[in-house]
Amino acid sequence: MTILEQSLRDYLALRRSLGHQLADAARILPGFVAFLDAQQETTITVAAAVEWAQQPGVQPPRSGGRSTVGPRRLTAIRGFARYLTGIDPATEVPPLGLMPAGPRWRAPFVFSDADLAAILTRAEATISSPLRAATYVTVIGLLAVTGLRIGEVINLDCTDIDWDRGVLLIRESKFGKSRLVPVHPTTRQALRDYAVVRDQAQPDPLDPSFFVSLTGKRLSYAVVQDTFRRLVDDAEVGAHAPRRPRLHDLRHTFAITTLLGWYRTGENVAAKMPSLSTYLGHREPASTYWYLSAAPELLALAAARQEAHRPVTRP
Repeated sequence: MTILEQSLRDYLALRRSLGHQLADAARILPGFVAFLDAQQETTITVAAAVEWAQQPGVQPPRSGGRSTVGPRRLTAIRGFARYLTGIDPATEVPPLGLMPAGPRWRAPFVFSDADLAAILTRAEATISSPLRAATYVTVIGLLAVTGLRIGEVINLDCTDIDWDRGVLLIRESKFGKSRLVPVHPTTRQALRDYAVVRDQAQPDPLDPSFFVSLTGKRLSYAVVQDTFRRLVDDAEVGAHAPRRPRLHDLRHTFAITTLLGWYRTGENVAAKMPSLSTYLGHREPASTYWYLSAAPELLALAAARQEAHRPVTRP
């Protein structure tokens, strides 16, 4: 094992011990270290990093288009290089902006109340099984009113719901973090109503999950996604939208409508933003601030608020 290979092992182990998943870094950096070893380089240089990041033969990350592959490689290298500077002062850290990335976020589809009502109506009308219909009505409704990720909803166990306080325990979600999510009394009642239907249809389920399939097992993400797409198409929601509505857009809709409500009622959005970030399970508020530019009306309200507080200059 070369020095760089050992350093990479130590770097990944350290970052993971701090709670980082490092999916991209673990997939990208071994190839970069092999490239440096083949070139008989003993440290990272900017020139070597850029040369390797631009190579077409390097396996790209599992997500992201070709225009984002190079920048993502450099991002992974940059983190590793910063770590190495404490070991080898000759290490060069690739500066930001060497390979600008394209937009990472696609514009979300924002569901209206009428859109959601149409989707839920189609679920009740077209899904023949009472348990399955109740499952999808409750799952979609829960996603819409809490902004939870679909994986978080699927992973809910019966013991994760505090019925007395109306709080959901989201266990080790994205970034390995757990959090408590309070829900409105009407949402808690909807969950209770579903539990009654579930227990009648599946009194002895195979999994401890709160939401179950017809076989008594935990829901499958692929099946939920396909069913949601069919319901959206049947309800003709977003039929003329530039991009097809996605399941994850329910989360975006929750965040955007929450921010819109705050702006319209004159709330101190900057002060409340960390609370929304925590509620959504974002690693940092910067991820939540993205929503300010996700909807034209929201961006206009934010700009107007900033303009209203700008000091007046006199000639």
